[in-house]
Amino acid sequence: MKKVLVSVSTAFLAVGLIGAAAPAQAQPIAAHTVVTSAVTTVSKSVVAPVSYSAASESVAQQNARRMAASYLKTMPFSRKGLIHQLVYEGFSTKIATYGVDKQHANWNTQAARMAASYLNTMPFSRQGLIDQLEFEGFTPAQARYGVKKVGL
Repeated sequence: MKKVLVSVSTAFLAVGLIGAAAPAQAQPIAAHTVVTSAVTTVSKSVVAPVSYSAASESVAQQNARRMAASYLKTMPFSRKGLIHQLVYEGFSTKIATYGVDKQHANWNTQAARMAASYLNTMPFSRQGLIDQLEFEGFTPAQARYGVKKVGL
């Protein structure tokens, strides 16, 4: 459920307390209280949803940032590989890069996660795994770091 910051009068209007007798269990709502229920009864023109991100972020940037975060939660990616994935999903390269860079991901950690994932499915030589990680878009230094972390 989205939390929306509303003024006192809007909050009372949203829960139907203006112009009606307040039920015994009703509590007054202080100014700038975060209301988490009953806001759905207010028309969209009265209460605009508050975005998770900065107001200067476009909808496309928000979506790219959220999609990049979702991908990183489920599987390891290189920065380059994640940008390519978002471009494949339909984002421009500029917007995809924005979304990926907003993750502030540790790409060394991502390389180690991917190296471990590869080793869980098939055997690799040290150099073969480095080559594979570089193919996935990791820098040579990130690939070496990832391979070292998994013991090769």
